[in-house]
Amino acid sequence: MSEREIVCGDLALAIDDLRRSGFRLDLIYPADEPHTAVLGKSGESIRLTTRPDAPPPSDVLPPFAPQFVLTRAGISPAQGRAGMLYRDLIPGRLGGRYIASHIAIPEGGPVADWVHFHRIALQFLYVHRGWVRVVYEDQGDPFMMHEGDLVLQPPEIRHRVLESSPGFEVIEIGAPALHATYADHELELPNGSDPERLFGAQHFLHHVAAETPWISFGSAEAQETAMVRATGGLADVRTVRPEAATSIAFAPHAGELVFGFVLDGTALLEFRGQHQLGPANAFAIPPDEPWRLSGLSPGLRLLHVTTGKLD
Repeated sequence: MSEREIVCGDLALAIDDLRRSGFRLDLIYPADEPHTAVLGKSGESIRLTTRPDAPPPSDVLPPFAPQFVLTRAGISPAQGRAGMLYRDLIPGRLGGRYIASHIAIPEGGPVADWVHFHRIALQFLYVHRGWVRVVYEDQGDPFMMHEGDLVLQPPEIRHRVLESSPGFEVIEIGAPALHATYADHELELPNGSDPERLFGAQHFLHHVAAETPWISFGSAEAQETAMVRATGGLADVRTVRPEAATSIAFAPHAGELVFGFVLDGTALLEFRGQHQLGPANAFAIPPDEPWRLSGLSPGLRLLHVTTGKLD
């Protein structure tokens, strides 16, 4: 299939124009602030872009570049894919290795999504506010996700966001940072159920917070997930709360990503100084270094994520 490139000023408008001419969207990237899309029709392929010099996604993971990151709430989000708003939680992307996004759908209702997939090493979503209805390849009928729920999206699993509550918010973490959203025009979802199927050596995971007990986590408590098993040891994710603790010490992590997102409440992050944290603040700690949270408010809830060495 031949491909020609059109440099445009407004990607969304250019996509709409081609769709009215019978073209279908085949891929778009990046999800958080799209600048490039490929559409096809009858053997013809057109690459639309507002940034012709931008590098395309690569199948090779960029080298991990650890650094301390602290991102405050209140930064204006960018217009992302399918009408979603994206706030970048790791602006430097740790060398292009990881992306963390705070995604919102303010109005709620049906989502202008389509059956799609991603060629990634790791990707999961954690619901921060509200609810969403989604459907996944070989995972049965569409299902609801609520606050504290999580899904692991293994490599190339087909999926679709169907609808959400007003004010829906989700935290999404993926590797590599730059990856495309590929349309699957042939598969209709739901398509059946095969819960033990492997996708790139990973299992699909739907963690339900309401069915998960709180257990001891150092001086605090945590709701653990089955991410370690589902990813073959690539990632671990938990929700942490203080219970009666006044501080929580975190030991050095020997892998790559160490990430925290304040879901509710306040705390003092002790790492290379003291940093006051509030709701929707996020941070990344370099591996092999200890850190601590103190001054915990009773309502503190923290999303805590670590990953192994993805290579």
